Amino acid sequence: MPSAFQSAPSSIGIDFGTTNSSVARAIAPNRVELVRFSNDSFSSRSLLYLEKHASRIQSFSGPEAIAQYLAAHAEGDRPGRLIQSLKSYLPSKTLSGTEVFGRRYTLEDLISRILKDLRLRAEKQFGQPVLHATVGRPVRFVGAETEEDEAYALTRLRAAFVQAGFESVEFEYEPVAAAYAYQATLDREETILIGDFGGGTSDFSILQVGGARPTKVIATAGLGLAGDAFDAKIVRHLVSPALGSDSQARGLNKLLPAVPAWIYANLERWHYLSFLKTRNVLEILTSAQKRGLEPEKIEALQSVIDEDLGYPLHQAVQRTKIDLSRSEAAVFQFGGPQLGRSFSTVDIGPIPVTRAQFEDWIAPELEQIAETVDGLLTSTGVAAQAIDRVFLTGGTSFVPAVRAIFASRFGEDRVVAGDEFTSVAQGLALRSV
Repeated sequence: MPSAFQSAPSSIGIDFGTTNSSVARAIAPNRVELVRFSNDSFSSRSLLYLEKHASRIQSFSGPEAIAQYLAAHAEGDRPGRLIQSLKSYLPSKTLSGTEVFGRRYTLEDLISRILKDLRLRAEKQFGQPVLHATVGRPVRFVGAETEEDEAYALTRLRAAFVQAGFESVEFEYEPVAAAYAYQATLDREETILIGDFGGGTSDFSILQVGGARPTKVIATAGLGLAGDAFDAKIVRHLVSPALGSDSQARGLNKLLPAVPAWIYANLERWHYLSFLKTRNVLEILTSAQKRGLEPEKIEALQSVIDEDLGYPLHQAVQRTKIDLSRSEAAVFQFGGPQLGRSFSTVDIGPIPVTRAQFEDWIAPELEQIAETVDGLLTSTGVAAQAIDRVFLTGGTSFVPAVRAIFASRFGEDRVVAGDEFTSVAQGLALRSV
């Protein structure tokens, strides 16, 4: 009789994340095979790049999207549009789609393009059709305020998978999937708390795992903020002031803000930044340059938007966040040679920043994370002392102030980290069998 691994070879786990995605399949008990992407990594950026060639629009995702984007900027004469963090829009009923180069795309169209490439990459590596998937979902989608919002987000995500060529999709909470990955390393039973930090959401679960019994979920909790919220604080305090957020312009009888605050609010959110490049916004900035007391800052902002610099800006912010996780101080810099071309209007930094400053900026978010963890313990009646292990995954789990939340409650010796980008996909693959 064939094993479960032989009888269902096309069933895989897919972690479609706000920032990164990964794919895996189970190949033996407690063993998985991860898809390797063209950048020789086991994770792929969840972004899409659309480029216009005469009357034809060509689209790319993941590493290929980044390569095409960078090549276009190096040459300077290829019109393109880079779109990030599409997952964050799933609960939004106000965004059904967008227009790119005169063509209308639904949100499902854009997401399915990324998912199709994940499927084709998996099929190429595994050498067989991939038609079924166990897919991760956050406990709470970013921006979802009601159960109806959650259901709407799942319906759209399922539709995108079907459009991408999948015949069936089963959803599993992302922290529960991470528990399956952790359980594969155990030879004993444990009560664990999983903290899964994505780009848009932070999810937590208390589970009983290991031994002969299957994983038992005691409770889950979710929060609609994570790494992107931390990035936003770096943008707010280091980037936006250099792009005129504090600048003034001449009104009739007084000085007024040069640029509406909502533009800078959108600049802080990667999924909104992609859609700032509209005629209305560019007209506002052109007018602000004429009236502003610091027109060079407004010109730099216009370049960030008009030249579609969201990706290199995101990279610069990420580098600073990583540096602050590794040391007590860092330097933020964005512009010039980093962009691959000479953009004289965009040159921010070097700006020194300390970990203490960063932790002060993200204090409200840290408090919300702590309150969610404490609330999960209280609602379940599980004492902190009863948690054998805390398993953290996702890039934000490496921020010292985040890790300190768990170390202070459970002890540093009980806090362990998983692979920051692939733990969920690995667990989903094991869950799919």
